Amino acid sequence: MSVATEWASFKTPAKKEIAPVPEVGTKAPVNENLKLPADKPTIIVFLRHCGCPFAEKTFKDLTTLSNRHPEIHFVAVSHSSPEATEYWVVTVGGNWDVEVVIDEQRDLYSQFGLGVSTTWHVMNPATLVKAMRLAKDENIWNRPTGQSGSRWQTSGAFAVDVGGTVRWRQVARSADDVPDLDAAVQSLGVTPFPKPPPEVRTEGFL
Repeated sequence: MSVATEWASFKTPAKKEIAPVPEVGTKAPVNENLKLPADKPTIIVFLRHCGCPFAEKTFKDLTTLSNRHPEIHFVAVSHSSPEATEYWVVTVGGNWDVEVVIDEQRDLYSQFGLGVSTTWHVMNPATLVKAMRLAKDENIWNRPTGQSGSRWQTSGAFAVDVGGTVRWRQVARSADDVPDLDAAVQSLGVTPFPKPPPEVRTEGFL
């Protein structure tokens, strides 16, 4: 990890026209880069950037659900490069039954109303504390971003039924706002599996 590479992730990305966030009960945006199956509902997660610990937590939650609910189609959207995304996915444990879509130009993000965040969104004290807790409790740390992706990109998640209608949404209020994917599953009429008790870590934390 070089300082120059990490500094690049703090650069403000190119300005784009951002559509309103799709309302629950309306049709999801249509894009040739996002193919929704006609026989399954879909949960779509838009990641912050490859290397973000909260993106890793979200992605791991998504892969776990994909293994438990084959009746749902799961998608993770990344705006990092194909090379950086592939390396990150392998590093964090693989994509299981999650389809990974690359959206370097952030067109899908923009269509779903996900624009650029603020400094407070990314670096507020509560977010920094939660990053430390995530490292201590789940051993999920900040990773190198590679040479692509922006820390300022807002994340979010959506549940879409077989007819293409949005049934649930959650746009991140801050960088640490991990989506409630069990709620997304329930919005599609599926009962989520009970969560296992959290792992207790006894090692020291610095």
